[in-house]
Amino acid sequence: DLDFFFDPVCPWAWITSRWVTDVSEQRDYEVDWRFISLWILNENNTKEWYTPQYRAGHYLGQQGLRIADAIRLDDPTAVGRWYTAVGTALHVHAQRAAARDDTLGWYRNQLSAYGFDESYIDAADDESHDEYIRADTELALGRTGGDVGTPILTFHPGAATEASFFGPVISEAPTGIEALELWDAVERLATMSGVAELKRSNRLAPD
Repeated sequence: DLDFFFDPVCPWAWITSRWVTDVSEQRDYEVDWRFISLWILNENNTKEWYTPQYRAGHYLGQQGLRIADAIRLDDPTAVGRWYTAVGTALHVHAQRAAARDDTLGWYRNQLSAYGFDESYIDAADDESHDEYIRADTELALGRTGGDVGTPILTFHPGAATEASFFGPVISEAPTGIEALELWDAVERLATMSGVAELKRSNRLAPD
């Protein structure tokens, strides 16, 4: 089993989610789609690069997570389908500008297109969902430590072999045998005692 912590506005998390989905179908893994909020993680960020426009983009993700939480309360198994809907529109069909210009209308369209009740749109600005989203965010950081983002993976949650990692940050999602090879390598590193970080800054643009 796997806990996958995501924020829908992050393209890197989206690519990783496609890899996770491919592996789960090949290995019959059960994925629990959980929340990590970039809007909450950066609520005290005063750095120059964190502009109001950047903050607005993170709030777009927070609204998507609130809708996801409302869906979770009715059907936890449908959260992955909602993430697929939002991620496909944002990162595959490049609808970020449309989402920014008419956020509620855009989210309503995604709900309708993927067979969700449009009334879930009421959750987008409902702050009562933030308590659960914040708790999931804190849980994710408690498993990895601070100074990380999304995605966060927890292998074997609740078991003695539970292990968590930020990433992998990949520019293109492998499929088939390559997806399994990467999975086995990441899982092995995550569960090895003493391995804390493996990183490089150079990367290709997300595909």
